[in-house]
Parts: sequence; structure tokens; C-alpha cells
Amino acid sequence: MEKKESRKAQDIKNPTFETKNLKASSNSNNKRDKSLPWWVELLFVQIGLPDKWLIKVLKTKKKSKELIKNEKRIVVIFLFVLGGLIYFYPVVKYSKSKLDCETIAKSYILENKNLKKINAQQLRMLSINFCNGGDEIKQIKNLKD
Repeated sequence: MEKKESRKAQDIKNPTFETKNLKASSNSNNKRDKSLPWWVELLFVQIGLPDKWLIKVLKTKKKSKELIKNEKRIVVIFLFVLGGLIYFYPVVKYSKSKLDCETIAKSYILENKNLKKINAQQLRMLSINFCNGGDEIKQIKNLKD
């Protein structure tokens, strides 16, 4: 009988199974006690967006992290190209507006000033001058009158 009791006493002193369960439950409690990120708190708790959206957002976030981790070179090249396009867009827009202005000014000069004998270079010069706020067209009008 003493042997049986001693076994029970040893199991109580060294309860490996119970300690593992206690450690696992304490870890799961720590995971549950973590606070939500601010954007989840704001969008899904305070505002009340649907939970389906949160699941989709979290899946997309996980997939994007994996994509960035696995395809770093492609992501860097894409960001470089996108940055280049953003950087040069104002220059392209300005050039396009200048060319449109020149085209409109050429047609205006030809229709309203009755300059039939003017060559293409002079017409381009006058249209650029007109688009930049010059008054050379007024001087041409004064010379004709």
C-alpha cells in the first residue's frame, strides 16, 4: 500500500500534463487579451462596419505581406515605375496643355488675322508668343491697319 501512495505523491509533485495545460491556457489568455489595432477599433467597433469586410481585409493584408516577402524585386520595380510616372506627370500635362494652346492659337491667327502669306515658322512663333501672354499679334494688327 505504501508503494501506491508514494506513486500518487510523486505524480502530484511532478504533474507535467497539468503544467502544460496551465501554460497553454495562460498563453491563449494572453492572445485574447491583446488590444485591437486602432483601425479595427475605429472602423469595425465604433463605426460598425460588417464583420465580413474585416475578414476580407485581414486576408488581403496577409496575402500582400506574403507577396511582398516572396516577390521583393517585382514590388520594388513596380514602385520605381509608379514613382517615375508620378514624378513626370506634371511635365507631361504642362507640355500637352502648351501644345493644345499652340494649336488653338494657330487656328485663331489664321482665321482672325487674315495672314495668308505667313510661313509655318513665323506662325509657330506667333502662336507660342500668344500662349505665353505676348502681344505681338496686336502689333501685327496695327501694322496692317
